[in-house]
Amino acid sequence: MAVFTPLSDPQVVEFLSRFDAGSLVSLEGVPAGTENTTFFVTTDRRELVLTLFEQGEHEELPFFVDLLDYLDEHRLPVPGPLHDRDGVALHTLADKPALLFPKLPGKHPMQPNLAQCRELGDALGRMHVVSRHFSGQRPNPRDLNWLLPMHHRVLVYLSPQDQALMEDEVETYQGFFGAAPELPQGALHGDLFRDNTLFDGDRLGGLIDFYNGCTGDLLFDLAIVINDWATDPNGRLDAARHDALLGAYLERRPLNAAERDAWPMMLRMTALRYWLSRLLVVYVDPQAHDLTPHDPDQFRTILKARLEHGALPLPEGKA
Repeated sequence: MAVFTPLSDPQVVEFLSRFDAGSLVSLEGVPAGTENTTFFVTTDRRELVLTLFEQGEHEELPFFVDLLDYLDEHRLPVPGPLHDRDGVALHTLADKPALLFPKLPGKHPMQPNLAQCRELGDALGRMHVVSRHFSGQRPNPRDLNWLLPMHHRVLVYLSPQDQALMEDEVETYQGFFGAAPELPQGALHGDLFRDNTLFDGDRLGGLIDFYNGCTGDLLFDLAIVINDWATDPNGRLDAARHDALLGAYLERRPLNAAERDAWPMMLRMTALRYWLSRLLVVYVDPQAHDLTPHDPDQFRTILKARLEHGALPLPEGKA
């Protein structure tokens, strides 16, 4: 059970009294999650989600609030946080930073179909169009600047072959992106895996868990999505899901020539990003809570498939 900070009904009743959200009917801890404590809160008016932030840089939470407010104002399917009667969203509850959100409809699509891929691609394309104008700034904490020093911390735990693979890849990225033109920038989700989306049938109910949100290369966000949503169990790209998602995305935001040139390399770099981050959790910096870490080998497999088979041709999108 991923409820690291228990709450009593009276605590939540007092918290809700600051908002125009109704009176508490029920409180239910949510077992999913690896970093924060989450409760489903039912009032006599609506269904809500209450999140307590257990770890991470709490001073960065205003960035996430501002980003979600901005995307919500632009009618993106995100859970815009509730603000209290004084216009404040971020509070403290049980000595932890706390936010209250509307509960969005749907469940995680573990085996996404083509309609769901198109929905996700369309939503991400719309998000990236508006996020280019978001004024907040939070540098990408998992980009190449992070890979360069952090990969050295896991090399001792790898086979000689994997050490060479990781070192060669990081050197390749450094050379390629160091000489490449700047790519279009904007606010990113930063972790848009299937379990950070909600679908009600084929309809997208919401994009959730923006706590890896940052600003940086929009292509970085898109590559993370394709590596998760359009990859088969052997790490290879699934052409139908790849084309459905990217086709819908490109109708909203066409890629420029520099992005198209960088695309195969960005797929490789984001695969290595997750291979490395999962290795760090296993060997170097375990999670604060006793939870089973994600398997690093999944993204090693994806990286090797990208190296062996390359990227699939990008759909053209609109001119």
